[in-house]
Amino acid sequence: MDFNEMLNAKGVDFEGIDMRHFLLGMLSAFDNRYQACADSLIGEITWKQFFAIICLNLCNENPTINELSEIMGSSHQNVKQILLKLEKKGFVTMVQDEKDKRKQRICLTKACKEFCDKKDEDSTMFITQLFNGISEEQIMSTIKTIISMQKNLEKFH
Repeated sequence: MDFNEMLNAKGVDFEGIDMRHFLLGMLSAFDNRYQACADSLIGEITWKQFFAIICLNLCNENPTINELSEIMGSSHQNVKQILLKLEKKGFVTMVQDEKDKRKQRICLTKACKEFCDKKDEDSTMFITQLFNGISEEQIMSTIKTIISMQKNLEKFH
């Protein structure tokens, strides 16, 4: 569906809507659709669980739950629930920090790394298809827009 088709969809009236509101709605709807599609593609775990693994892989050292929550842009409680489910599946372990015994560090397991290796080709194909026909310039513009929105959002906290 292209922009004009979306604006003219039957049963939906976008006349007079502020494009900023429209964009936020589109981002939310896209997030829901992406999550459902990614959940079915990944299979064994949910997209949110896989996203936590991706974020863990980005860290130079094993993060705490608070550090991972910050990276994921989610609450401590939500990330803790995701991690407990991943721990049950044998994808992560939580170990006590050597320097500060009050902190727990999150570690990826060998089983998780094997799972990621197994899903790598499908994931690459999915991302390639998802961004088909979208230029590097469009991607960078979108990234810059979202970063600007994120900075503005931080003013509310």
